[in-house]
Amino acid sequence: MNDEKTPETTKEEKAETPAPTKKPRPRPRKSPAKKATAAKNKPTTPEDEEEKSSGAALKLLINSEEPEEARIALLENGKLSSFHVETVSSAQTKGNIYKGIITAIEPNLQAVFVDMGIERNGFLPFGDIHPEYYCKDVPPSTHWKDLKIQEVIRKGQEVLVEVVKEATGNKGASITTYLSMPGRYVVLMPGSDSHGISRKIEDESLRSKLREIVNSANLPEEIGYIVRTASKDVTKTALFQDIRYQLNLWKEIKSRGQSMSAPALVYKEQDVTARFLRDHFIHEIQEILVDNQITYEQVVNFLKLLPARQRVTKVKLHKGARPIFNLYQIEEQIEQIYQPSVSLPSGGSIVINPTEALVAIDVNSGRTSKDKNFEESIFLANMEAAEEMARQLRLRDLGGLIVVDFIDMRDKKHIREVEKQVKACMKHDKAKVDISRISKFGLLQISRQRLGPPVQKGSYTLCEHCQGLGMVRSVETMALAQLRRIHTGAIKKTTDKITCRFPLAIAQYMLNQKRADLVELEEKYNVVINIIADPDMNPTQSQIDFHKGAEEEKHLA
Repeated sequence: MNDEKTPETTKEEKAETPAPTKKPRPRPRKSPAKKATAAKNKPTTPEDEEEKSSGAALKLLINSEEPEEARIALLENGKLSSFHVETVSSAQTKGNIYKGIITAIEPNLQAVFVDMGIERNGFLPFGDIHPEYYCKDVPPSTHWKDLKIQEVIRKGQEVLVEVVKEATGNKGASITTYLSMPGRYVVLMPGSDSHGISRKIEDESLRSKLREIVNSANLPEEIGYIVRTASKDVTKTALFQDIRYQLNLWKEIKSRGQSMSAPALVYKEQDVTARFLRDHFIHEIQEILVDNQITYEQVVNFLKLLPARQRVTKVKLHKGARPIFNLYQIEEQIEQIYQPSVSLPSGGSIVINPTEALVAIDVNSGRTSKDKNFEESIFLANMEAAEEMARQLRLRDLGGLIVVDFIDMRDKKHIREVEKQVKACMKHDKAKVDISRISKFGLLQISRQRLGPPVQKGSYTLCEHCQGLGMVRSVETMALAQLRRIHTGAIKKTTDKITCRFPLAIAQYMLNQKRADLVELEEKYNVVINIIADPDMNPTQSQIDFHKGAEEEKHLA
């Protein structure tokens, strides 16, 4: 509602106003049903989105009651806006600092592999190796591209590295020797001479003031810094406390790195609750609900460190019988994160399909295409899809190249509005994004930085039946494939007996539908074929044993 209202006519004004000679015809009032329909069909503009977010009610829920899993949900007007989860089986390694050993040097890749004492070796590009690790003296002005990695780095060398990207699939973690230690207000970077202030702080006077405060802290010359966005409303004392804590932490890490034998974990990043409070907490959050006493005390202690004018958030310990997430009815919204299809209010949907190289998002019109005003309904579906797509990218933390296939629009004005909607909704994202314009094919490309591991990691495992394919072969196809394997083994003259162990459905099909074929193979090649049904086998498993007199040959699948 607009704040600037037309003032009501006072009694004095009514007296001065001459009476009209003709009574005006009253305008027909729109029925409440039509108003509701019009409001529903009106697409959300970027200005409306900004107004809505500025007055949004933010509530933070922290579910850490069970020791195996911790979940954090940020609600905006009751709708899930941000979700973070960490399990014991898949604790985050990003931000961890290791003392590792260089195990391999790859000149073609311009990189080395480092053993950090974890499952896979880390991948360290040449550009992320600090000159202090070079084995020979190099002029300070020399760029790493002008050097040969095999000449300045040797195998077996020890390095202090930080994980900057989680291991995915068969790829190891990406690491760097340029360490960074994020605090609430300042990020310190040992071994770097760069100094900067967050781009989101646009006021030049405030930027100069923050730069003067940090410079007055007398940081060592070999330590760079970045002033974070959260520091724009803090006092000099709070900023100094944060810097002092980070400096003491660096001294401890440096000492442990010199005394520990490689490979070893030197510093472990904080848990998900501490990371969220440090990196994502804003004073606009009105209430924090926690269901664990230890976590509750952790949140209270964090708020005590904030400046007095930012301590407006209320913290409550949830003691109700119902689980905290179930109480606020967000379990279904969380489950929606793991589903490929997301419904839109107007009846359309978006389908999200992550692949190895990119993320494909398809916008479907659904029942909106049945409306009389086809162009307007398509525009409405695309505007809703733009808002929901930006939200899903944050919730799922999808990164890399993202291609969005919007429904084709003829009106260029509508195309520009959808582009504005995407950019406005992506402003709430803390990740670095680069957005293109909608092409003539209706495609919009987004490059987004991934902030953490995939949201499915730790919560889901690869299907043991389909191995991630999403479907398994039919019983008939599997039975025919096994029959061909039996035929191949029966041809061998040394085979006199074949024992087959199959899942129940495949064994029944073989004995009922392929009995004649099995009898024919037994008579033709003078072998004995036994089919055993094993109800404990999954549909893709099988075991065939070829007996060769005293010997036995097993074939497992």
